[in-house]
Amino acid sequence: MLDNLRSYYNSSYYTKMTNDVTGQGNCRMPNIKVFAGSSNPNLAKRICDRLGIEVGKSTTKKFSNQETCVEIGESVRGEDVFIIQSGCGQINDNIMELLIMINACKIASAARVTAVIPVFPYARQDKKDKSRAPISAKLVANMLSVAGADHIITMDLHASQIQGFFDIPVDNLFAEPAVVKWIMDNIPDWKNAIIVSPDAGGAKRVTSIADRLNVDFALIHKERVRANEVQSMVLVGDVTNRIAILVDDMADTCGTFCLAAQKLHEAGAKKVYAICTHGIFSGNAPTKINNSNFEAVVVTNTIPQEEKMKECSRIQLIDISMMLSEAIRRTHNGESVSYLFKNMPLI
Repeated sequence: MLDNLRSYYNSSYYTKMTNDVTGQGNCRMPNIKVFAGSSNPNLAKRICDRLGIEVGKSTTKKFSNQETCVEIGESVRGEDVFIIQSGCGQINDNIMELLIMINACKIASAARVTAVIPVFPYARQDKKDKSRAPISAKLVANMLSVAGADHIITMDLHASQIQGFFDIPVDNLFAEPAVVKWIMDNIPDWKNAIIVSPDAGGAKRVTSIADRLNVDFALIHKERVRANEVQSMVLVGDVTNRIAILVDDMADTCGTFCLAAQKLHEAGAKKVYAICTHGIFSGNAPTKINNSNFEAVVVTNTIPQEEKMKECSRIQLIDISMMLSEAIRRTHNGESVSYLFKNMPLI
């Protein structure tokens, strides 16, 4: 009996328990687990590679009646769980998949569940702009909270005010540091550039980039007939013999982008580039880009672009996995993520 007691008190388990109670030594932090939805598995793999961990085991399938079934293939009890799912592709199915994954982890006793949503779905439906119009972005926020999400990490929300739809912490990262780096690395004569916003709503984004590059900015005022259809455009600013760089948060049908490129070309711009965070490229957008005046259309990999890049050689990619992986690492370790708002991670 005495020998058993001596063995117990000399064991590493007893030493750890004593240190935890007395405040000596390091208390156990919950381990990190990263799971990937089916919307952007390549981005999730890149993030996990940078974190030095494996993507968590999970299985997603559909029943014969098209209901989504998600099975988490490993224990998450007491763990710090991150679920990566972009609001792209089959958006409604992907939202449902994300909600089910969050709830599955929550009721499996995960210590914290963070939804990493590089592209926030329904972000353009963020206000009641006409009678009986829904505020769908608020509805999505409510569903994420009810499902059990404790924290949201996203990138370049269409409207920053969407953060106010949540009662849980939201980190809205910006692609701006990656955009500035791409411009300086890939446009030799970038000091002769002018940053152009395709609408008044993006003026703040454009002026911030122009200030960091110490170049001028311009603005295109557009009047819409209806969604995705523009009636007229007016350029405010001088782009003569300059490299015009259109910057926006997303490119959908690319009709506005291509009209803006034509307007800039007619106004005397030497070259026209387009840079946006989320390249949706719905419909025949790749064909429009091929027939446009763009030197290149640059997007991040918040949305998978492999198929679109095969259709259009002008589409180029910025990898933002290092920003998301660093945000996950800092969140897990309880560090500030504000550094990422203006700076690129070193690795």
